[in-house]
Amino acid sequence: MLRKLEWRVRHAVESVLSGEYKSSFRGKGMEFDQVVKYEYGDDVRDIDWNVTARLGDPYVKRYVEEREVTLLLLFEDRPSLQFGSGERSKREALLELSSLLMLLSAVNGDRVSLIYASPEGYQFTKSASGRGRVMHTAATLLGKPPPNALGSQKAQVPWKYLLRAAPRHSVFVWLSDFPARGKPEGWNALKKRYQPVGFRIEDPWERELPKNGEQSVFDPVSGQLFNLSGKSSSQRAAHEKWKLERDKDFRELFPVDSDRLTLQAGEDALDAIVRLFHKRTLRYGRS
Repeated sequence: MLRKLEWRVRHAVESVLSGEYKSSFRGKGMEFDQVVKYEYGDDVRDIDWNVTARLGDPYVKRYVEEREVTLLLLFEDRPSLQFGSGERSKREALLELSSLLMLLSAVNGDRVSLIYASPEGYQFTKSASGRGRVMHTAATLLGKPPPNALGSQKAQVPWKYLLRAAPRHSVFVWLSDFPARGKPEGWNALKKRYQPVGFRIEDPWERELPKNGEQSVFDPVSGQLFNLSGKSSSQRAAHEKWKLERDKDFRELFPVDSDRLTLQAGEDALDAIVRLFHKRTLRYGRS
């Protein structure tokens, strides 16, 4: 699976993704490059007074942007991800999306860190770069067994640890189905430290109830079967209320449209990534 995904990523980087990945995520900031002779129009605040005094002519500092990006991925594995009305569950789709993001980062020479959180605890994989190490990280994630559906529903995300898990200005990618639950502890501090991006996975039935009569559905959260009907006015009203609360919470976590993306389980993950990167390129501008 990983080799097939890698081929798709390399092909995309050579075509539609060329330049947009780097434009989507800002690097660590501006770093000093060299001093050059002052020219009309240069910012006087950049004058290097020590060099100017030594050489007798005004010189200014030149800076370049450090473009290496560290991707800090949080994969929140909850029992609810095991739901699927089609060929793939939400979990399978989110695992593919995570792998594509890691491979894309590796192709661009950036570093990848991973925090896998489930009801059983969390595991941190330190920052890695290079195809082999990133492929190993992705393979480890793909090999994780799903959490017990009859156990706790809450993933143990180490929010305090996340604040020191990666360098400042890293891209923090949170992958989840994002139920309505409010902001986590320390979220505002985390947003100041990193560039946060949210990838939400949803099943088509979570967006719109099926219209073709009553369906028997297995709920991985409760471990029970229940009847679902788009023709039931009470079910439609309850579903609409649930959907509005969930969407509201997701927007409050990521208020900027180009910082969040909702992907349906049957949708092509790479196409969705391209769509988000294009949004971010329009917002932040090209390199």
